[in-house]
Amino acid sequence: MYKFLKIIILIIFLLFNNQNSSIAESDKIKIGLLVPLTGEDKNIGQQIVKATRMALKDINENNLEIYLKDTNSNPDQTFRSALEFQKMGIKIVIGPIFFKSLSQLEEIQEITFLSFTNRTLKLPVNVISAGVNASSQLNTIKNFLKLNDLNRTILLTPKLDYEDEIKTAIKKTEIKIIKHHIYDTEPTKLTAQIEKITNYKKRKKNLEKEIQRIENSDLIDKEKQLEKLSKKYTIGNVNFDSVIISDFDESLKSVITSLIYTDVSPENKYIITFNQWFDESLLNEKTIQPLFYPSINRKNLKSFEKKFVNEFSEYPNYLSLLSYDLVGLIYYLSFKDGIENPKNLFKKKSSFKGKIGVFNVRDNKINHKLNFYQIARGEIREIF
Repeated sequence: MYKFLKIIILIIFLLFNNQNSSIAESDKIKIGLLVPLTGEDKNIGQQIVKATRMALKDINENNLEIYLKDTNSNPDQTFRSALEFQKMGIKIVIGPIFFKSLSQLEEIQEITFLSFTNRTLKLPVNVISAGVNASSQLNTIKNFLKLNDLNRTILLTPKLDYEDEIKTAIKKTEIKIIKHHIYDTEPTKLTAQIEKITNYKKRKKNLEKEIQRIENSDLIDKEKQLEKLSKKYTIGNVNFDSVIISDFDESLKSVITSLIYTDVSPENKYIITFNQWFDESLLNEKTIQPLFYPSINRKNLKSFEKKFVNEFSEYPNYLSLLSYDLVGLIYYLSFKDGIENPKNLFKKKSSFKGKIGVFNVRDNKINHKLNFYQIARGEIREIF
């Protein structure tokens, strides 16, 4: 009889613990991480993995779990890995990184994907763009224009594959642009286009005419005026007070150089660019300064870099910082509203302050509240 009672008690104990384990398992926040672990982009993926480990460590909650799958930066591999997440019952995934990897993910409606892409158009309905998009950048630039009373702004965009993103962002942000020019990145064509945009040939002709007029005059200070004119390249102003250039790297430098060639100097007109991620090569280009652009919070970036280096003895890429924040964002939203239905997590209006800056979430869209910076005399200065 005693042995029988012991068996009954043991069975009840085991059933009770199994029930508790089941409840604990159902309460866990399971996040998939879909990044390249093989292929030419594997270093990017590996750094993102390390950043998510840091996030897990800092959040320090036992109910948060991250599961890892490889994309190989390939749409087919991405789809296969996503299907594996679906079988595991995972409903929210950070990744993939690249826009090209999203092509088949609409077939997996049970999962919401937070992609690192900054594209917002032609996304599958179950993919949310978490990158620093054009609207976030133009909204910040819009604030800068207002702050400096700049009312005649032109926008220059290269003839690449994100023209529509820029056009849509202009409408969405209602930023005041007097003219949007699409330019060819081929150097000879670019120079010709910039000359046309800045009315360079006419302004050059104005100078030649003025020199000829002074030379043929009987003015007392003729020589002095000619000496003054000899230091000019053109006469006459352009019809804009600021230029936004949605370009990067060497192509950006080529555009600014072409502007300077046509006598549009950064010292006289505001030259504003898109997010340059604190590209240090721009610090050495003194001739194209001052230069203005929106970006993520630089102080937080430096703090994150220091922590990452101490932890892994290497410097992180910028996507690592974004992945760190996305873990925190998911945890924050799930803690606030529950994770029973991940599809609703990003519908309600909400704000989350991460390392990268402030995330504004609404209607399955993520926008970033960015800071604004100036590069001048080889230094970066925060404006707001």
